[in-house]
Amino acid sequence: MTSIPKLIIVGGFLGAGKTTLLAQARAELAKRGFKVGLITNDQAPGLVDTAWLGAGSGVVEVTGSCYCCDFAGFEKALANLSQWGASVIVAEPVGSCADLSATVLQPLKDLCQAKVSPTQFSVVLDPTRAQEVLGTKKSLLHKDALYILGRQVAEADLLLLNKIDLLGAEEKVALVKQLADKYPKTQVLALSAKDGQGVGAWLDTLLSGSGQPGRHIVEMDYDRYASGEAVLGWLNLTVEADFASRGGAKEVTAFLEKLRAALSQGHMETGHVKVLWPSPEGTFVGNITDTHSPAVVTKGATSAGPILINARVESEPQDLEKLVRQILAEVAQELKMNANVKDVYCLKPGRPNPTHRYSQAI
Repeated sequence: MTSIPKLIIVGGFLGAGKTTLLAQARAELAKRGFKVGLITNDQAPGLVDTAWLGAGSGVVEVTGSCYCCDFAGFEKALANLSQWGASVIVAEPVGSCADLSATVLQPLKDLCQAKVSPTQFSVVLDPTRAQEVLGTKKSLLHKDALYILGRQVAEADLLLLNKIDLLGAEEKVALVKQLADKYPKTQVLALSAKDGQGVGAWLDTLLSGSGQPGRHIVEMDYDRYASGEAVLGWLNLTVEADFASRGGAKEVTAFLEKLRAALSQGHMETGHVKVLWPSPEGTFVGNITDTHSPAVVTKGATSAGPILINARVESEPQDLEKLVRQILAEVAQELKMNANVKDVYCLKPGRPNPTHRYSQAI
């Protein structure tokens, strides 16, 4: 008889480092002998995360809405991975989604006991957003987007301070203490999804079975929630281009830095921009998580697939699309690359309408 897979849900705001953490968690769990399935999530197809993590090899994508608004789609993804033989499933919801304890964790515990065993709900927070939540740094996010961030943190069972590789030892200790003081009923862990620091300890905590998953149900103003999502322009772009002319790390970085400068000049605060750029040098994933920090580019194995661009920016969707196309055309001209935009999904997220919402933890 197949055992019920454990489920790890990793929430958190756009740009927090959730996808990098999923990749680290899969690698660490595989070392321990687990067969790991991943579920990615987005408002539209063409997701960089799915392509980077490896679509079709234990990776299932739920698109069109967050898990909470398509609970049946989430259940189907869980069933597919369970049939595939996953002993642990790690799921990453949309970065602008909140109220997951009430709309996903409680229904899972109530309706899916025989199918999956949820662990404590983990929410990832990077140092910049941590300071914004604490009020020690002014946020450039729209006030309703900042509201979503605050609700995400408040409902966590485990709060994961990520990107500690960017902090000094004293900074890390101070930030962990400030978060623990503000959220005394939540366990705060520090880790780096980039280099693996603390990831094993986090997984030990989850797999030990201690702690009730979905302990905190937060009050949620759905008007503010809808407004916070609606300030974001949402763009997924697929680009067919001549593989041999794509360059490599230098060109990916140039694209992202040109785009970051234009976003900054236009005062368009960024949730995240992700680019998957296959090239003869390797397949690169580039990230921008705000307009003030340089792009981060990571190299993987060589692949000849299309270029994928995902952008989540405080702007009108059509303005965001126009800007991304403009920067892409500039870089393509410099490379003498014929870039053909094939698939475009450009939208504002609709009002959240969860399938289930529980008023109390069960």
